[in-house]
Amino acid sequence: MVRIGIVGTGNMGAVHCSNYALMDDCQVVAVVGKSSRGKERAKEWGLPVYDSISEMVQQETIDLVDICTPTFLHKQQVMEALELKKHVISEKPLALSKKDAEEMYRTASEKGVQLYVAQVLQFTKETEILRNLVQSGVYGLALDAQFERLSACPRWSQGGWLFDREKSGLLPFDLHIHDLDLMVSLFGKPEAFSYTSCAGRGRDYPEHCRFLYSYKDRNVCAEAAWLHADIPFIARWRVYFENAMVIYDGTRVTAYLLAHEPLVLVAEDKVQTDRKKALSDGWYYRELSHFIECVKNGVPSPYVRREQVLTVLDILENIARDIPS
Repeated sequence: MVRIGIVGTGNMGAVHCSNYALMDDCQVVAVVGKSSRGKERAKEWGLPVYDSISEMVQQETIDLVDICTPTFLHKQQVMEALELKKHVISEKPLALSKKDAEEMYRTASEKGVQLYVAQVLQFTKETEILRNLVQSGVYGLALDAQFERLSACPRWSQGGWLFDREKSGLLPFDLHIHDLDLMVSLFGKPEAFSYTSCAGRGRDYPEHCRFLYSYKDRNVCAEAAWLHADIPFIARWRVYFENAMVIYDGTRVTAYLLAHEPLVLVAEDKVQTDRKKALSDGWYYRELSHFIECVKNGVPSPYVRREQVLTVLDILENIARDIPS
């Protein structure tokens, strides 16, 4: 039985807690939350609440610390848990710099524990399909790809921290990271990249970015946005292989071949984030149950690898450095 302490009692903490409750081989035993809201939520969950990871670990038997807090808190909290020789799951992004992430991984290695980064997109059914297509070569080589992830600006972020460059890394680290992580996991590190961005007058953060990643044998482009418009969330992609165009339209993956009827490869996979009704076939369940299995076996995740995480952060750090203030 893997005993878990969750750090952070916001929406993501609630999602993780509800999904762990569906698993037979783990148990959430405590939470860390300093705010009155956090303490109230811990009470609703029937769990003891502590002000710090150190205090929680002193009072409870903990195997795994799950960090579900804003980005700017990750390094200190991850390092605190690792120094206490606890396995760690951290929400993405792990850090806002490659250097900080390297330090975290180095500490995990020195302490003999595992560090996992919760890139949930790696655990969707459409990603599983795409990964299999790329690796099997069933439609030939992937020649070109396009990824799109558009959202209304995140007015819901508590205290507006997502709009603070130093705290969130802005649009590239918060939103585009999902697609970049997928690209790097599928195609490796790009040889070169470029991007454009725009923002409305009086807004000191990028609202819309286009990215171009160049590889020896393919080009990959992506689009990400926090728009000053209440559009429905859009997440879709298309990949052109030598013998098929494969399109994910947000609900299903369809392969289009020459002189052949379209082939639907996967149906919609709904994410259930209601902590009382979490579904065992959702993204978060598959992600967290995978990490629990890795913890039990003392192994890193093959889906979110150290070098993959570091490559993504290195690219994002370079992009963020050039984005106008």
